[in-house]
Amino acid sequence: MSFLKSVRPSNLIILTALPFIIYLFTSSADYQRSLRAILGVENGSSAFVPGFMALAIAFSSGIAILVFSRAKANRPRLALSAAILNLAAAATIFASGAVHPFAASVVANGVDSFTSTLVAKGVTPRQLTETADLVVRGIEAMLYAAYLGLTLAGLGLFLATRQAAADNRLRRIGRWIIGLTNGAGALFVFFFAHIAFAAGVATTIRAALAAYVLAAIMGLIWVGLLQLHYAKRTGLYFATTTLVLAIASGWFLLQPRDNYVLTGTRSGKVAIISNTPSSLIGAVRYGQYPGGPAAETPVRTFLGPTEAIAALEKKEDVSAALMPAAAVPTGWPILWQVETLNDRDRSAGITFAVLAIILGLLTFGGYLHRRHPLAIGSEFIVDTIRGIPMLVIVLYVGLPLSGALKDATQGVVDPPNLVRGIFAMAVAYSAYLAEIFRSGINAIPAGQVEAAYSIGLTRWQAARLVVLPQAFRIIIPPLGNELIAILKDTSLLSILSIRDITQRMREFQSASFLPFAPYNSAAIFYIFLTLAAASFVNTIERKYDVKHR
Repeated sequence: MSFLKSVRPSNLIILTALPFIIYLFTSSADYQRSLRAILGVENGSSAFVPGFMALAIAFSSGIAILVFSRAKANRPRLALSAAILNLAAAATIFASGAVHPFAASVVANGVDSFTSTLVAKGVTPRQLTETADLVVRGIEAMLYAAYLGLTLAGLGLFLATRQAAADNRLRRIGRWIIGLTNGAGALFVFFFAHIAFAAGVATTIRAALAAYVLAAIMGLIWVGLLQLHYAKRTGLYFATTTLVLAIASGWFLLQPRDNYVLTGTRSGKVAIISNTPSSLIGAVRYGQYPGGPAAETPVRTFLGPTEAIAALEKKEDVSAALMPAAAVPTGWPILWQVETLNDRDRSAGITFAVLAIILGLLTFGGYLHRRHPLAIGSEFIVDTIRGIPMLVIVLYVGLPLSGALKDATQGVVDPPNLVRGIFAMAVAYSAYLAEIFRSGINAIPAGQVEAAYSIGLTRWQAARLVVLPQAFRIIIPPLGNELIAILKDTSLLSILSIRDITQRMREFQSASFLPFAPYNSAAIFYIFLTLAAASFVNTIERKYDVKHR
């Protein structure tokens, strides 16, 4: 009865329905197939579970050693148990081949199956070729031997200095070895490695956590910018920077123009040369030039003027060409001649002009209100982002903004869809987290900050040692709410074809035509996922709430 009283009433309903849910998934083949599909369970992936569990136990127990051995925790028996478990797991990984199927799956799914020679063609799920498999086994042997050696060294130093002071040099070295090896391994396994037996769940949780952490960092940056104070020197610096940007913009926009000619007739397609300014292509295509047709003109792209001229001379489907004036043969009819700036100089000039205008407005606003220009910019970003729907931000960042970044860097920077989605959600949630951080900081009495300054603490020390620890306890509940919200909003990433729980549900429903099973399975799983997150948040609240101690 005491347990039932400790459970929230809303969770009691779910606990009551739990036997029915279990019966539903164990007795219905449709629901079993739906659950496998949305979780992302691949065929034959059960062979990867032992390897994943061995690595997870090894890295988690290594991190547990540091947690239990902290001065505040002071749990030597638990730390010793974790050390024994860590050593046993490291020895198992080194001596047995249980981890190899999982490692081979990670490598096979970490490369491009179309271009890589490591993956066997036409095999699903992905498998390594025999040669690649032997190479991976050799690398595994070296890595597992290194991990076992580092584990022995770190645990040896750590256990040998158990009775020494916390600042003992050898003890610190042992802690660093344990922390770095197990921390790096846990980070890779839990956040980067392909988990074939739960790919959909892994994608959802990883996207949520990565977006949440990035949003928190960005939110702290916005709040930090809001705390900046105005000074005349600051206004002078920003005014000077604005002037420099304006000069750079003018320099690019005043570069010599290129002379282009539209030659031929309007009876067929227009040949377009590569690297032709986009403004001219649009003008020719939609007839936005003197004497241009009202209907849209079809175009065809060619590598250079030579290929375009050859197509014109064949007189097939191309009847005109837009090319540099110097490349037009003598005597050809000219339909339109224009001078324009190339795309590179035009884009650079417009970019610098926009930056100059924004920075100028921030500088002017700071001068009028005696506020730091970056504080005004941070306030503008927060207010603007909060006014845009989440789906619009995901689409904007994931499609046109990422495409523009790829074009601007000539394909060098082309993040995958998952990274685009994570960044989009981080940008969206950073505004809400910034407001949470700001309210928590403002709740701290100003007298405490003044007292921190009076004892000689710097501004950063006062924030780190006095303000933030107290503010964190205040904002735990709203931070937990945002974690649960971002966990659910990862479903919006399916619009970018990211194969999370929602996208896999849609794919399975489209293939199976089942009306309820896929949607019910996804909804039930999201409920349990958010309940787990809520329980985690409640645990943190109880830990930091002094009223419950």
